[in-house]
Amino acid sequence: MQIILASNNQHKIDELSAILSSFGLPISLISQKTWFKGNPPEIEETGSTLEENALLKAKALFEMTSLPVIADDTGLEVYALDNAPGVFSARYAGDHGNDVANRRKLLHEMNGISERSARFRTVLHFLNDETSMSVDGVCEGKITTIEKGDNGFGYDALFIPDGSSMTFAEMDAMTKHSMSHRARACHALGRTLAAYVKGNS
Repeated sequence: MQIILASNNQHKIDELSAILSSFGLPISLISQKTWFKGNPPEIEETGSTLEENALLKAKALFEMTSLPVIADDTGLEVYALDNAPGVFSARYAGDHGNDVANRRKLLHEMNGISERSARFRTVLHFLNDETSMSVDGVCEGKITTIEKGDNGFGYDALFIPDGSSMTFAEMDAMTKHSMSHRARACHALGRTLAAYVKGNS
């Protein structure tokens, strides 16, 4: 089964592919960028929740390709900021995907705030012509006062997961995959897809 991943973010594609491959499922992931030969469609994220955005992207790509789709939306929810940036995490500073500007804005907004608890949450939605299902994964942690680490992407250099002394950006991929929000959502999706494939085999 070939599944299109509704993302152009190579970091997400690599992470999801690595985790799903561990389930031994007869599937292969292909990015929308690859499918559309370097000219992927812009799907506007107009939902007010992560769940709405993931479903919106899944439906849009399924209508264009008729292939099974996995779509995700991820948000960093900082409790002291009333769960901001949340659904606006990728465009917190204005421009979509400007990770540097987003991190700078978050550090500015958190300046002088001692309560720095936060959580990352990822919602994954699988859609084909037979089923539509959603799973999520959560990782609790805290926001640092300075950036730490050169790995990862997004807010990884500012987030220390509970039980660790390192930010996601200080971890190697294997360590991050063992605890990240996206990894937890992907494992949940892998279990769900495994049951689905078994039931339809």
